[in-house]
Amino acid sequence: MTRSLLTLLSWLSPVFPTGSFAYSAGLETATLEGRVTTAETLEDRLITLIRLGAPWNDAVLLASAYRAADDDGKRKELIALARALCGSAERLRETLDQGRAFHAAATPWFGGDRDALLDGAPLPVMIGYAAARYGLSLEETISAFLHAFVSAQLQAAIRLSIIGQSGAASALARLEKEVDAVAQRAITTDIEDLGTCALAAEIDALRHETLPGRLFLS
Repeated sequence: MTRSLLTLLSWLSPVFPTGSFAYSAGLETATLEGRVTTAETLEDRLITLIRLGAPWNDAVLLASAYRAADDDGKRKELIALARALCGSAERLRETLDQGRAFHAAATPWFGGDRDALLDGAPLPVMIGYAAARYGLSLEETISAFLHAFVSAQLQAAIRLSIIGQSGAASALARLEKEVDAVAQRAITTDIEDLGTCALAAEIDALRHETLPGRLFLS
């Protein structure tokens, strides 16, 4: 196993302290309102999200940040754009909090050095920059990033009692091909490829703010 792969496994591991376990990306809303209650509806939602939702935009932003790692001006523009693309207050908090936590947790890989220009950067911009700076493969980074999103969603689904652990493992196996296909498409993108068409999921994220007794922060 290469060191670069081990680094990605560390950065995108559930134990890396970014707090990903605390967010459902609107899945809690969809579950409580009865629209995602089975493995089939869950998988359909995840496929739609990584193809056409916020995770797709995140993959494009990650790729752009990777290529702009040596351009301070472009990085600032990407940070502003990534923040502006967040469709709800909770979505913005999710990506900023995780970006901030990743920035702090990843400093041991860079000799304790923290880049002040990345303060306030959303998570995909942070990971794209870090991967480029550390010499990781863009293809592997995007694949791992999307896989981590799907895994986090499946973990949320377990907590929401949509599926059990065996069902989540089966779903993850079925979704691997889709993750790989979206990652292959994302590595050749630029900013002009940004765009989503997952309105129901965006509305779920908006409605989550008013849910009583929430398990998740988004």
